[in-house]
Amino acid sequence: MTESPLVKICQSIINWSKILLPYKKLRYYPPSFILRNPVVEGVEFCFKNGHQAAVIVFNQTDHHSVNTKQYRNGLKECFKQSILEVFTDENIISLHNHSSDGHALIIKVHQKKKESFFEIEAFINNILASVMDKLENKYQGAHFSFETGYMFIEESKSLTTEAIERAYHQANAMAEKRIHSKYNDLLFEMTRIINNKDLQLLAQPIIDVSTKQIKAWEILTRGPKGTTMESPLQLFSIARQTNLLFELEVIVLEKAFQQIIKTGTSHLIFINFTPITLGSKEFINATTELLTKYTEIDPYKIIIEITERDSIEGYKYFTDNIKALRMMGFRIAVDDTGAGYASLHTISEVLPDIIKIDRSVIQDIDTNSVKESMLKGLLLIAKETGSIVVAEGIEKEGEATVLSRNNVDLAQGYFYAKPDILPSVSRTVS
Repeated sequence: MTESPLVKICQSIINWSKILLPYKKLRYYPPSFILRNPVVEGVEFCFKNGHQAAVIVFNQTDHHSVNTKQYRNGLKECFKQSILEVFTDENIISLHNHSSDGHALIIKVHQKKKESFFEIEAFINNILASVMDKLENKYQGAHFSFETGYMFIEESKSLTTEAIERAYHQANAMAEKRIHSKYNDLLFEMTRIINNKDLQLLAQPIIDVSTKQIKAWEILTRGPKGTTMESPLQLFSIARQTNLLFELEVIVLEKAFQQIIKTGTSHLIFINFTPITLGSKEFINATTELLTKYTEIDPYKIIIEITERDSIEGYKYFTDNIKALRMMGFRIAVDDTGAGYASLHTISEVLPDIIKIDRSVIQDIDTNSVKESMLKGLLLIAKETGSIVVAEGIEKEGEATVLSRNNVDLAQGYFYAKPDILPSVSRTVS
């Protein structure tokens, strides 16, 4: 039986000329592990510390212009330099040639959110821009192009080696995007999920910080139970790479409407959308059709949450669609505030009704005065725009205390409650 590319990678891993693994990084691996598989150990280290790991594949599509051993070595060096420009040392698990014209990168991803794939795509674009610049300077007159794909490594009870290999194959299939059985399998499965509306919805309560009463729920999406796509990271990254993200998010909207009617909840409901969907020409028509179908839905009780750290620029219909949604009665929230420039730019453009402060600001805010100062600054921005503030990712009492002393309006996180099915009756979280 022919060995898979990843098995060959693991077998040749002791050849350090093919692995980007800084020596100071070896402190994470006891000596007995080094010869076994530092890649597997690196991925497991991510999981153990509450992070995610992902495989990114870069395949060169035009490799006829320069195709020598010297060039391939130069290409790898360009990738090493470019990757180190984008990632910090500790975020890189490995870089390996998976073919004569391809590279596989495994990285640590900090955020365990479905929006993580937008960050990865930004990383990919930055790496490729840097690589192309270096190659064009080094090999003037030659033409270069690359196909890319990525996949999160599933954390499960099965062997980590198998999970890495599965993610590698899926990422490589995405990179090729041609008549490829694995890519077609993923496309078929995603199409099946959409056609059958085979999604699960959970809900996490959003709490009034002063009264501890539930004021709203955020709808969270899961794929078919017991499958790889149950994970929102896998589900939404595959939908994005197979150009089915719009269809997926419209189904989430419809199923959320159904849940609201079924449970009879009177609370506000937050539903997540990416700028890709909100900027689509078809989105307003799709939303209007659903409101016509589900006449019991009151748009004023629905919060459209913009859930991406990517810029809203470049989406032709985005601004007009936001205006149209407001005219229908929907309110608008901006997610990930404080995580970077994109969310602040979105606030200035959208002037949202609700601002959600990212977990990166909230984490350990009770022991970090700088973070509390950041919180106060974001509260001033919210006051200027007339926005209600929701703090995300509260996991301990000290963080909740800081929110209370700064008069933050609303909060959500495991400290209050974990995601569950949307209940038919409201309850108090104490």
